[in-house]
Amino acid sequence: MKLRSSFAGLLTLALMAVAGCGGADEPTGASGASAGGSGLEKTTINIGTMPVVDTAPLQIAMEKGLFEAEGLDVKPSVLAGGAEAIPKLKGGSLDVSFGNYVSFFGAAAKGAIDLKIVSDGFQSAPKTHVIMVPKDSPIRTVADLKGKTIAVNTKRNIGTMLVRVAGRAHGIEIDEDENFAEFPFPEMEGALKAGTVDAAIVVEPFGTFIGRNIGARVVWDTSQGPTADFPIAGYAATSEFVAANPRTVAAFQRAMRKAQKLAADRANVVAAIPKYTKIPASAADGLAIGAFPTALDAARLQRVADSMHEYGLLDAPIKAQDLVFAGE
Repeated sequence: MKLRSSFAGLLTLALMAVAGCGGADEPTGASGASAGGSGLEKTTINIGTMPVVDTAPLQIAMEKGLFEAEGLDVKPSVLAGGAEAIPKLKGGSLDVSFGNYVSFFGAAAKGAIDLKIVSDGFQSAPKTHVIMVPKDSPIRTVADLKGKTIAVNTKRNIGTMLVRVAGRAHGIEIDEDENFAEFPFPEMEGALKAGTVDAAIVVEPFGTFIGRNIGARVVWDTSQGPTADFPIAGYAATSEFVAANPRTVAAFQRAMRKAQKLAADRANVVAAIPKYTKIPASAADGLAIGAFPTALDAARLQRVADSMHEYGLLDAPIKAQDLVFAGE
C-alpha cells in the first residue's frame, strides 16, 4: 500500500522518501549466531517500512527505545512500495515488513509466499481514503461514476476494491479492468486537473493537498458503510522466520503493541510524521489520521479476505486465522 504527500514538489519528494521472553538458555537462530543472554533467537532484525502515516507507530517504537527494551536492534529498510515487501521477505533480505493486507493475502493465496501476519498496523478512518473529482466535475455521487475512468495507484488491490464496494452500495458495478487507470499518487493531482481521469481514489496526505491545490471535491469517503474502519495494513514475516524465531517475533509484537497504543494519542503521530517523511509539521497537523489497532484480531482481518473473494481478488475463500501469528 503506497501512501505519500504533496504541494507539487512535496508530492514527488514524499514518494522518493517513500508500512522474547528472557531465559537461561542461549538459543541459536537460523543464521547460527547466538543471541547471547537475551533469550531471543535473533536480536538484529531487518524491517521493511515506508515513510507514510501508517507506519508512525514503528517510528515511535524506534524513537522511544521500545524495541531496545525488548532486546531488539531494528534495522529499517525503506521500500518504494508494498510490492517490494513480498520478494524481499521471501529472499530473506527482510525479516519483517509493513504492507497492505490485500497484497499479503493475495500473494499467500497464489502460493507466492508462505507468510504470517505478526502485527496489525493501520485501519481506515474518515477521510483517509476518499474518491475525489475535479471541482467543476458533473459527478456528484458515487452512482455518477458508472462508466467513468478512475485513477488508482495499483489495479486489483485495496484501492480498486474500496471503489467497487462503494459502487455496489450505490447500485452500480465498476469493472476492475475497464474503469481503472494506474497513476502513482503524486501524479493524480495532474491527471484530475488535465481531465485524463474522471475521478481518483486518493489517500492521505494526498487528499488534503489535492483539495487545497486544485479544489478537488470528495464525492465519497470509503471509510463508511461496508468498509468503515477497514483493516488496511500490517506487518508480516515468512512462516519459516516465525517458526525459527518465535521469541524474537514475540518481542517485536510486544514493542509494536506499546507503540500502537501510544499512537492512539494523535499528538504522538503528528510529532513523528515529519521525522521520517517529507511532510512538514505544519501539514502533518491537518491530516486525516486513521487508527492503529493494538490487537491482532483474525476476525477483523477476515473482512479483508471476504471482500477480496467477493470482488474477484481471490479465486477461493481463505481463512485469515491461518495467516495470523498471535504470539503471546
